[in-house]
Amino acid sequence: ADATFVKRLRNAGAIILAKANLAEYAVDGARSSFGGTFCNPYDTEREPGMSSAGSASSVAANLVTCAIGEETVVSVRWPSAVNSLVGLAPTKELVSTRGMIGAGLNMRVGPMCRTVEDAARILDVIAGYDPKDEMTVFSIGRKPARPYASYAAAGRLEGVRIGVLREYMSRKLFAKADEESIDIIERAIDDIRKLGATLVDPGPDKELFKDCLARYAPRLMNSGFARQYPQLFGADQILALVDLDGNPNRLPEVLSLRTLNAGGIGPSGEGKFEINRYLRERGDRNIRSNADLIAKSRFYTDPNFPDRKQARERDEGATVLDTSVRLQGRFAMQTMLLQCMQEQTLDALVSPMSTVPPRKLTSPREPALNGRTPIGWSLIGQQGFPAITVPAGFTTAVWDRVADGNDGARLVGPVAARLPVGVDFIALPFGEPLLFRIASAYEAATRHRRPPPDFGPVEAPATRKVPKVIQ
Repeated sequence: ADATFVKRLRNAGAIILAKANLAEYAVDGARSSFGGTFCNPYDTEREPGMSSAGSASSVAANLVTCAIGEETVVSVRWPSAVNSLVGLAPTKELVSTRGMIGAGLNMRVGPMCRTVEDAARILDVIAGYDPKDEMTVFSIGRKPARPYASYAAAGRLEGVRIGVLREYMSRKLFAKADEESIDIIERAIDDIRKLGATLVDPGPDKELFKDCLARYAPRLMNSGFARQYPQLFGADQILALVDLDGNPNRLPEVLSLRTLNAGGIGPSGEGKFEINRYLRERGDRNIRSNADLIAKSRFYTDPNFPDRKQARERDEGATVLDTSVRLQGRFAMQTMLLQCMQEQTLDALVSPMSTVPPRKLTSPREPALNGRTPIGWSLIGQQGFPAITVPAGFTTAVWDRVADGNDGARLVGPVAARLPVGVDFIALPFGEPLLFRIASAYEAATRHRRPPPDFGPVEAPATRKVPKVIQ
């Protein structure tokens, strides 16, 4: 049976063309045993992102108008950014995940299109309450009275206050590989200012939310914060929290949006639970469980890609489903972020989607550095805040990692490369109308998207004339 969002698209008249290839089991690496290695249409020797990257590259290569992706970490927005697309990871509770293999707390369904308006039209169809997905009950009464597409009006942005997340664009803390992408996002911020928005900008190498997090993180995250920073706590965690609550200057300098842990990517046991539930409902007689997948699959093994079998075996070892830590972390982060935005009267946030360009296929990945991962920023979206990435321009040169027998990854560059970069806009939960307003204004003012040179528009076949029949 179709997933809920597929059923809604069909009912609205959409043509469901195909299922796209994806990184196997939605993890790192552009490779699957079923569909092989897939690539970026802007440079076919480079990766197109991760997880939902096949969906993104199919849109970028003009094979389809839009595609649907699933985002647990950055799997809608990162492939969209590096394929010069608009990618929306909506509020978790807005779009049903029923019918997907994974339907956990972090998993969101969103459109990947060439324009903001197209993404909004897709959301108009797939958004809303689904009795088969209890999380969507929170969407009741939260959808706008007008269609989402009506907000993609490409107007001015006077009256909109947007905070600049400098946490995610530090030249001091990041590497050579990040620099040109940061330059591109700086220009995007200037463009937003020219459109009339009021920007709340802490300035280069400063942080928008650092002081706010210091005030609220210890108390709201409590035991989770103690697990992350055990050096601040003695035998009595409560007294330590009282001291920290009154003296936030005692907190470690590294405390930042880059480093906070809100309970991990997924709750304990969730992977095994979700895949077993999906397989049981699917009713396949051969593959009925995660254990069957492990026993009956032939896994592709390559030292350049993560070990998929090992990940499945790790999930199989779980015997308890425990969402409590993740739910508490999500609620704590939501509370902090809402409070931090309210204190500065912010309507939205702007940041890079990622500052690391896509690597060469099978090459070593750029190492994580000072909380910056090589695949993009995920913390805020994972807590239920909607985010949209929009094309922001192209690099002229990049720095690549190449395999080295001594240290594993030698930096080489600059290498001439014209690769897409995306800018992220983030709103409050159920703030998609504002996201479409901001994103469409920026898109219309800059028009950064260019189709990949080797994958231009697909010409429609000549229409065959049909003779009139008079009855």
